[in-house]
Amino acid sequence: MMKFLLSLMFLVPFCFLYNFWLLVSVMFILSFLFMMNYSFNYIYLNISYILGSDLLSYTLILLSFWICSMMLLASGKIYKNNNYYYLFNLMVLFLLISLFLVFSSLNLFVFYLFFEISLIPTLILILGWGYQPERIEAGMYLLFYTLLVSLPMMISIFFYYNNYSSMMLMYMNCQMNLLIYLCMNMVFFVKMPMFFIHLWLPKAHVEAPVSGSMILAGIMLKLGGYGLIRLMSLFIEIGLKINYIFIVISLIGGFIVSLICLRQSDMKSLIAYSSVAHMGLVLSGIMTMNIWGFWGSLAMMLAHGLCSSGLFCLANITYERTMSRSLYLNKGLINIMPNLSLWWFLLCSSNMAAPPSLNLLGEIVLINSLISFISFSMVLLMFLSFFSAAYSLFLFSYSQHGVLYSGLFSMYQGLSREYLLLFLHWFPLNLLILKGELWILFI
Repeated sequence: MMKFLLSLMFLVPFCFLYNFWLLVSVMFILSFLFMMNYSFNYIYLNISYILGSDLLSYTLILLSFWICSMMLLASGKIYKNNNYYYLFNLMVLFLLISLFLVFSSLNLFVFYLFFEISLIPTLILILGWGYQPERIEAGMYLLFYTLLVSLPMMISIFFYYNNYSSMMLMYMNCQMNLLIYLCMNMVFFVKMPMFFIHLWLPKAHVEAPVSGSMILAGIMLKLGGYGLIRLMSLFIEIGLKINYIFIVISLIGGFIVSLICLRQSDMKSLIAYSSVAHMGLVLSGIMTMNIWGFWGSLAMMLAHGLCSSGLFCLANITYERTMSRSLYLNKGLINIMPNLSLWWFLLCSSNMAAPPSLNLLGEIVLINSLISFISFSMVLLMFLSFFSAAYSLFLFSYSQHGVLYSGLFSMYQGLSREYLLLFLHWFPLNLLILKGELWILFI
């Protein structure tokens, strides 16, 4: 794993070249090189120093590479306007390095350290390249929601080390009490985010630039799921007693958030709230602590990372033309951008878990897991599935159909860069289901 870390370090000089396509190409080449490193196995491989990867780590590192490459591809406007372009490149690279170290770390403290460090470049992206003045408030929400609950986690990590003299993730299997359970996992619940502590997410998404929204939806929410899957072995005994509380909160919360989605007028806000509903399902799957739950949560995290990121790209493409994210002003887009309308349809259908998207595989496996754990969850899952289709159709039909806003007097079609960006989101999302077993063999 160190060779990939060093190759990321060598990318720093590329950040200061005023050549958009060169940097994007190098990032994608690095993604493909990492793809060639695929393990086909559930044991830790590529171990070097305190880094290594199993299938769970590998999948999320590959997703990080892919999303960060596409963040640069989506931010052509920053390059065109020369809006502190070098600093932006550096922030994306710094974020990629910190995410790489989070997912490949074998040591719990190093994991925690880079988990917190990854907040800094995200915050700078929101504050530096966000749209409205409220971005400062959104950044503070993001920062303090996470920092408030991360201090108890640090203390519980020290407590664990004091008692067991090891922080290697692969050796963790002792039983902990309720207080340590809450201290350790609360930071992951905020990061997922779980219903009740999710309010930072819509605010951060709405104020962030497209790159910030992509990394938040694509990777940052997955840090919570990754941490929970890694540390659930510590809490098997207590988890079986109290996990159902978090499952019920997540499923009822997902249902309520789905209803909130149907009343949104801001496109980015709607997509952000849909992320809360999907990640609530992932959290419920992990909390069942059975093998189907872990399999489904990984497939769903991968699918959600690509699908949600693609929808944010579409919302941004529309925003760059009409200078508004309101569904009341962005109507009848099928008349003026019919090519993009196809991409809206494809990604909205993937968002509602229509075949052949990877979301479908993730949902089927998670529904199996949850119904075997609590049979009553069938009712809530029924509502969740129905309303996810409802708000996805609402987003598509309201933006594409209807009477065109009369204030628009000129409009330019999609650029080849934008079509490439959307294709690179949609194609892996619908191709990966053909080899779905590769993503559900990591335990």
